Formats: sequence, structure tokens, C-alpha cells
Amino acid sequence: MLIEVAKLSDIAPGGLKSAEVNGKEIVLGNYDGSIFAVSRRCGHMNAPLELGSLHGYILTCPMHHAQFDLTSGEALGGPVPANLGIEPVPPGLGKYLQYIGTLMSHIKTCNLRRFQVKVENGVIKVEV
Repeated sequence: MLIEVAKLSDIAPGGLKSAEVNGKEIVLGNYDGSIFAVSRRCGHMNAPLELGSLHGYILTCPMHHAQFDLTSGEALGGPVPANLGIEPVPPGLGKYLQYIGTLMSHIKTCNLRRFQVKVENGVIKVEV
């Protein structure tokens, strides 16, 4: 069943918008003029993906930088790239961040569920 969730004009190119459809949280993304819909919560630690960024088809989580293919929902990369933040860190904070990094390396990043989208007359509908 297709359900209206937004207007096409609500989502700028490269933009993201969250919606709830029949109790399911989704995020809509405008990639190259096409609208895609995936689960709203990050497949790593449940962060709201509409607060992240969309560069091309790559959706990046705002919390730990896990990345997903907006067109398929596939997890492309886990949390926090190893080369992020190469500047010096105070020793106490550095140990804490190493500990958190070790913990996060054991948390699997799961694919996102993808939803079928249809755009008719400027209205975005999602199949749930």
C-alpha cells in the first residue's frame, strides 16, 4: 500500500527528511532528483539519519559517521574512520577515545531497510 509522506518540494537536492509511516520511521533522501526511502535509524547505534549528510548517494550518520548507500540501504562503512581527527588529543581523553573505539569496533553496522517510493504530481508516496 502506497502512503503519502511528503511533497517533492519538501526535499531539496541532496536533502533529507524524516517521516513516520504506519508506525515505521523512515528517512527520505533526494539523490540526483530521485527520492529514496530507508529506515530512519542508523544501522550502527540507532542515531536519526536525517540529521546526517547526503553526498551523492552516500548517507552518513551524524553520530559515528557510519555510511550507507541511500539507493539500496547497504552499509558501506562502519563507525568513525581510523584517520578522523589526527590532531593531538589530551592524554586522558585519548585513552577514553581509544576505549570507545575498541567498544565500537565490536558493534556490527547493519544494512538499512529500503522502502519503495513513487512520486506522482509532486507527491511522495512510500510503500509499507
